[in-house]
Amino acid sequence: MPHATADYELRIRPSRGWLQLDLAEVWRYRDLLGMLVRRDFIAKYKQTILGPAWFVLQPLLMTLAFTVVFGHVAGIPTDGVPAPLFYLAGLVGWNFFAQTFQSTSSTLVANAALLGKVYFPRLIVPLAAAISNFLALGLQLATLAVFWLWYRWFTPATIALDASVAALPLVLLQIAALSLGLGLWLSALTTKYRDFTFLTGFIVQLWLYATPVIYPLSQVPERWRWVAVLNPMTMPVESIRAVVLGAGTVRPEFVAASVVLTFVLFVSGVLVFSRVEKTFVDTV
Repeated sequence: MPHATADYELRIRPSRGWLQLDLAEVWRYRDLLGMLVRRDFIAKYKQTILGPAWFVLQPLLMTLAFTVVFGHVAGIPTDGVPAPLFYLAGLVGWNFFAQTFQSTSSTLVANAALLGKVYFPRLIVPLAAAISNFLALGLQLATLAVFWLWYRWFTPATIALDASVAALPLVLLQIAALSLGLGLWLSALTTKYRDFTFLTGFIVQLWLYATPVIYPLSQVPERWRWVAVLNPMTMPVESIRAVVLGAGTVRPEFVAASVVLTFVLFVSGVLVFSRVEKTFVDTV
């Protein structure tokens, strides 16, 4: 007796809801996440002579340039902190933000070939980029520590650590969430408007001067500081200087506003990314 033919058709479609984020599935693919982290970290300076040393040389060269141009030529105050320490502390947080933002902003477009061949949680790719930047951040923090010890032991500079340094991991976590959230937003927008690919570098450059990296927040007139705080990177940069160097304008209301903005941008970025990545391959 012949088998009966199935009288139905099975169609597989992506979910259409906004709240379909499955973090447990991301955890099941943690081995792939580890492989992508290693790939991203190594690929940045593959076939270069100095290799990972560029993670240290880049902030040092920028610190030197800022010290000469803004410290000595322009004479911008540094809240009583030695200029190299002031700029290096600001650049540690800023570079972590800029690198993570740029590397995650083109996630979907840059990995279109991979995403079209095999299934895995798409959120793993931007997460890998963010985690690999944590490794680079570790090298830059070590460099900052060397400079800090030098100024502490061999110069008359009055810098010291206190219990507030315990908040440093929280500040770095906020920067990671902010840069990842904004990167996911831009990654989702880039799938439809490729113009954002060219705008990313310009956005980062402009944002640098809107953030107190080359100047302290104390130099912003009091009546305009609330405008500066609307930049969610203002407080993290000032907080790093406050906990490491003992200099910085950090107020509870400023920190609270920055954290709220970061939370909104991160959550909305994850939701928008999870919405777009479901149909991205079909539109490439």
